[in-house]
Amino acid sequence: MIISASRRTDIPAFYFQWFMNRIRDGYCVVPNPLNPKRVSQVSLKSKDVDIIVFWTRDPRPALSHLSELDALGYQYYFLYTVMNNPRSIDVKTPPLETALRTFHRLADRIGPRKMVWRYDPIVFTTMTDAAFHRHTYQYIAETLRGYTGRSIISTLDLYRKARKRFRELADKGIELRTCESDEYGHLMRTLARVARNNRMEIFSCAETNDLQAYGIPPGKCVDDTYIKSTFGLDVTHKKDPSQRKACGCVVSRDIGMYDSCLFGCRYCYATTRFEQAEINYRNHNPHSPMLIERRGFCPRT
Repeated sequence: MIISASRRTDIPAFYFQWFMNRIRDGYCVVPNPLNPKRVSQVSLKSKDVDIIVFWTRDPRPALSHLSELDALGYQYYFLYTVMNNPRSIDVKTPPLETALRTFHRLADRIGPRKMVWRYDPIVFTTMTDAAFHRHTYQYIAETLRGYTGRSIISTLDLYRKARKRFRELADKGIELRTCESDEYGHLMRTLARVARNNRMEIFSCAETNDLQAYGIPPGKCVDDTYIKSTFGLDVTHKKDPSQRKACGCVVSRDIGMYDSCLFGCRYCYATTRFEQAEINYRNHNPHSPMLIERRGFCPRT
């Protein structure tokens, strides 16, 4: 079994003490995101977990716990998002230089093969045009050279909940813009070239556009081939049916919950209301089997 921790929230940044308590107890409880009254118990015992995939923008709270995970026999890798969007878009993400130093520190600790850099999602606005992304990607790639061998990129999928947020930004002069085909192609070819020049493979994530002509093949974040080559593990090859059609990820169990991330990224699909995420975080019990307890749920003791 592959554990995804998590597409729905940033567990390493905000809930790693809860995660470690769940590891020690050997299980967690996860509600169905479409029907919160339906809950399932997920084993987190090392004998049942092939690998853990951590999704994060700030793994610093996890660093002091990695030795315990190693001693217990868990295998894991990090999908680490590093960008440099303005604060109006990525409201609370750690500053770029902090993220880069943390990336180096984590790669020194676990090895660059277990580090995947996500530059995702690419948002085209009046402040973040194609030139902005070319220059930013190149700077980050050059700084991360030798600390990772893989980069994953994607462009923004504008969910309904995010449309309202960007309309609010437009009132402040920051507007979404269209990237014309020639400009878009130039950007993608540049990203592919920069990745290669810095000894990185580059893949796209859940892109409906075919980027192979630009040198960017479709990829998987939860990737059976990568897991085999990095860890020597044979895991499921089945595509995850719960993900988007263009997503190539294989099946995993996500142990996170929506409306619980505090980063406040304006394009976020996992948070409906940032105010609710703050409330959920304040009510979070690190000793509960469930990340955010729902009304009527009685934790097992």
